[in-house]
Amino acid sequence: MGALPEAFYLDYPESRRDDSVVEDYHGVSIPDPYRWLEDPDTKEVKEFVETQRNLTDSVLNTCEGREKLKEKITALFDYAKYECPFRHGDKYFYFYNSGLQPQSVLYVQDSLEGKAKVLLDPNQLSEDGTVALHACSFNENAKYLAFGISTSGSDWITIKVLRVDDQVMEPDTLSWVKFSTISWTHDNKGFFYCRYPAPMREENKDAGTETNQNLHHQLYYHFLGSNQSEDILCWKDPEHPKWMFGAQITEDGKYLVMSIEEGCDPVNKLYFFDLSTLKNGLEGLRESKELLPFQKLIDNFEAQYQLIANDGSIFTFLSNKNASRYKVIRVDILNPHVWTDVIPESEKNVLRSVHCVNGHQLVVCYLSDVKYVLQIHELESGSLIQQLPLDIGTISMVSGKRKNKEVFFSFTSFLTPGIIYRCDLNQEKLKLDVFRETIVNGFDRTAFETRQVFVRSKDSSEIPMFIVSKKGIILHGNHPALLYGYGGFSISITPGFSISKIILVGHFGAVYATANIRGGGEYGEEWHKAGSLANKQNCFDDFQACAEFLIREKYTSPNKLGIEGGSNGGLLVAACINQRPELFGCALAHVGVMDMLRFHKFTIGHAWTSEYGCSDQEEQFHWLIKYSPLHNVARPWNSPDGKEGYQYPATMLLTADHDDRVVPLHSLKLLATMQYILGTSLLNSPQINPIIARIETKAGHGCGRPTQKIIEEAADKYAFLAKMIGATWTD
Repeated sequence: MGALPEAFYLDYPESRRDDSVVEDYHGVSIPDPYRWLEDPDTKEVKEFVETQRNLTDSVLNTCEGREKLKEKITALFDYAKYECPFRHGDKYFYFYNSGLQPQSVLYVQDSLEGKAKVLLDPNQLSEDGTVALHACSFNENAKYLAFGISTSGSDWITIKVLRVDDQVMEPDTLSWVKFSTISWTHDNKGFFYCRYPAPMREENKDAGTETNQNLHHQLYYHFLGSNQSEDILCWKDPEHPKWMFGAQITEDGKYLVMSIEEGCDPVNKLYFFDLSTLKNGLEGLRESKELLPFQKLIDNFEAQYQLIANDGSIFTFLSNKNASRYKVIRVDILNPHVWTDVIPESEKNVLRSVHCVNGHQLVVCYLSDVKYVLQIHELESGSLIQQLPLDIGTISMVSGKRKNKEVFFSFTSFLTPGIIYRCDLNQEKLKLDVFRETIVNGFDRTAFETRQVFVRSKDSSEIPMFIVSKKGIILHGNHPALLYGYGGFSISITPGFSISKIILVGHFGAVYATANIRGGGEYGEEWHKAGSLANKQNCFDDFQACAEFLIREKYTSPNKLGIEGGSNGGLLVAACINQRPELFGCALAHVGVMDMLRFHKFTIGHAWTSEYGCSDQEEQFHWLIKYSPLHNVARPWNSPDGKEGYQYPATMLLTADHDDRVVPLHSLKLLATMQYILGTSLLNSPQINPIIARIETKAGHGCGRPTQKIIEEAADKYAFLAKMIGATWTD
């Protein structure tokens, strides 16, 4: 099964097991011998990590194609990358990366034809490119830019303020901000943002390496030029410490709309406040020390409401209220008992996003069998004005405002690196004009093809899957293959361009497949709920059915098939190799949720109980223990249908020291468990395929990772994959 040569049989390090750690879950005793790996600051854990890094390096050094792969990825990755222009005040702004810059740079120009100049270059904020921009927000006249900076991939951001005209940095510095919007009031005096209390930590400890829970999110208002200690506390809810808040100023500047979430389900409460009713403005709250007297429009967690536009007190929302595939609805917030449908729920397609532009029009994006559909509708009536032609792919960004008569779209697909379209909404017959098109030197899209198939899962559900291969591929069952999946949190995995995967297809002759399994949002909330909570096993069944399809239809064979996923997808990969180890030749599990009994105890993990359940509840414990990767590692050669040579596929767990979303302890505990059960606890173990971890430093859950780290990770994991499944490089 694609094993390392016998001369490279791995001598796994002996990791201490503390058999005294046993926890009672509703009468069931569950040992946790590697709980000591939950504290990243101890000397023992640091030594464990260093030993595992050395082991992984020893394996990667045997992967002959690693340097060639890195060289090729670097060469192809060196292309100009533009994001959609967006307009504020009388200026245009856009992000641009010349090719291999660690982070994209923010540019400003007076017109689309005008000369662009650098406004903010995050590459100047660190020597190694590990400081990234997040949550950029311009005030109403675009005089100021408030932006968040994240270090080493952590979710923590520090908000700074830049003066746009002369690029002078203001002294404002706001710390301990996480999961926050930045929303300026239209008087340009300041902005709303959300933060947590500063976590308990050692002075010299990097933010983002702690594991304590994120609790007591609070809404603040910051006056420009003041110290953070003077910020006004506008909302808190000490009775619900796990709730999270987000604030948005309506486009007319009159209302502050606050969304409240209790987890990751697409449901929220919705409160609002008329800012014009404050006699002494927000300054008056400083003396009274009272919270903002919000009015409650929605005070339950039954559905999701996303603000699209308002005309005075008439508000328009995108919602899944009694609409699994979403719809557009409207209400007078001063008479909230009467709601009307503006764009009803589609019979099949999922309404993904709606933007108000050009005064009275809506840009509407649907998802139809995992392919984007783009339409323009009337705001007031919801009636369709025109459908815009679009290839099979993804609208990754829409840029336009109600006050603007133009809109920009970013489009990508498996074989399209990127096209930015501009649409002039003043035209009687609307059309998409190519504003910018991304060119990747050395990439010929005509050499490849994409097809979509529908796979019958265990319970006969039809699961969509995209397959990318060389054009005219002959199906003989011996191609290397990589199957990618996610399946959670109502997130849709739509077509997107990847240099490293194109290289796998082009130079290793691989087949690349993306499975749109249940748990995602590809077909709305019913599809999501069919893969969450008690139904989580459907995700694993769907993914395994897609793997079996690739084998049955002779795209590949088990020993040639690699699987990959990140975060919830890391859980997916780890659960599947526990359940069907014989089905795969290699597994790449990124930043996965691996301990399903304790995930809710760390950082923001408590928010995921809406997706998975919680082991504190007896019924939910029994869901979780059945598939928790950490608790289901078993020797496949001892299974009832075990055969000689049965073993786990070659496995690489990938994590990072500043991942404060899915903290590294998940991967470390699973790594120690797999190495012990499959290796060190036995003499002459049948497990020859390596079980290793790639543990990154100065990186987090993935967002904001500098280009060089992206390239190095891709080269390492795909060189490992290629060696394990016997894929050879061809020019």
